[in-house]
Amino acid sequence: MGESTVKIKRGSPVSQERLEIIRRQIEQGREFLYGRYGAERYILYLQAFSNTFAPISQLRHIYDFALSKADFCEFIVSTRPDCVGQSHAQFLAEYVQPDLDVWVELGLQTAHNATLRRVNRGHTVEQFEEAFNRLRSAGLKITVHLIFGLPGESQDEIMSSIDYVASLEPEAVKIHNLNVAAGTALSAEYMAGELVVPGGDRHLDYVIEALQRLPADTVIQRITCDTSSARLIAPLNFTPKGQFYQQLDRKMAQLGVYQGQRYQS
Repeated sequence: MGESTVKIKRGSPVSQERLEIIRRQIEQGREFLYGRYGAERYILYLQAFSNTFAPISQLRHIYDFALSKADFCEFIVSTRPDCVGQSHAQFLAEYVQPDLDVWVELGLQTAHNATLRRVNRGHTVEQFEEAFNRLRSAGLKITVHLIFGLPGESQDEIMSSIDYVASLEPEAVKIHNLNVAAGTALSAEYMAGELVVPGGDRHLDYVIEALQRLPADTVIQRITCDTSSARLIAPLNFTPKGQFYQQLDRKMAQLGVYQGQRYQS
């Protein structure tokens, strides 16, 4: 399903208007997927914003309402490391059923606290690991997000982040190439010539090296990033997604490398 774009103010009741927004998004997503693919079962994906940043009573109302609107086989909740307390992990675990997998997408982005401070992420690696361990102990599946090409990071820093994530053995990883969007602090640095953004060829090399270091059974859910052309400042002329996948397959075959080849438990 498409991402939820519902914001819930802390401490406020969940209004019917907001629930109606969720209902419409689900219905529109179902209609599109059924019309294009003949889909009859779906994934409920709460993506935008931090979807555990509310009292659990509100979250339960939203989650229960959304899950009642279709036959979902997976439930995915995207959030931040500093928005996952022990009570959130236990609450999310209540939704795990034999026919319903529950995933939590957790944004780490980099395993270097200096970079996290540099880009104003507002959390630390230690907070990420605490949240990860809470979710793992609760029996939830976890996807870790990483960004390649953050300011001040070379391939060495990027690969040490990959090695750190590999050591945790998450069920899945999402890799994003750095995008600079209009109106952000990074856009001002880029326009001033103070920031270099990796292009398609360099990102391809990063991804090939990273895949070799990740466990063979880690699901790779994403390897590039999408930003609307109206907002994107850099990188321009990045390799189109379909072409990037083809280049990845071809170059890994030429090099004789594969996912997990250099992973050490």
